[in-house]
Amino acid sequence: MPVDPEVEDWFARTDHPLAEVMQDVRRAILAVDERITESIKWKSPTFSYRGNIASIDPKAKRHVSLLFHQGAAIPGQHPDFEGGGSTARYMRFADRAEVKAKRRGLQAAVRAWVAMKDRA
Repeated sequence: MPVDPEVEDWFARTDHPLAEVMQDVRRAILAVDERITESIKWKSPTFSYRGNIASIDPKAKRHVSLLFHQGAAIPGQHPDFEGGGSTARYMRFADRAEVKAKRRGLQAAVRAWVAMKDRA
């Protein structure tokens, strides 16, 4: 699982009340495919593969909010997605147990993104 030193530093400095939940989301995404990279963009941990997949929104304090930048374009059914606009979708995680419960769906969405980009 490739990790970026800048992202490691961001997590070391954050005082977010759900930092461990964010780390669980991070690990779940990076475990999908070794080609997925992470960086800090827009002051947020962001995951990419041939384009931005998703970013963790550190402004949300009651849950971890994961923004899929072009979530509406990800093929397949993703029942844990929220939002109905033409572009973005979100997943929210209240705690570590919810990350565990939604891990399969999270990874399926990321895997679908990677497969879509591999076909492009």
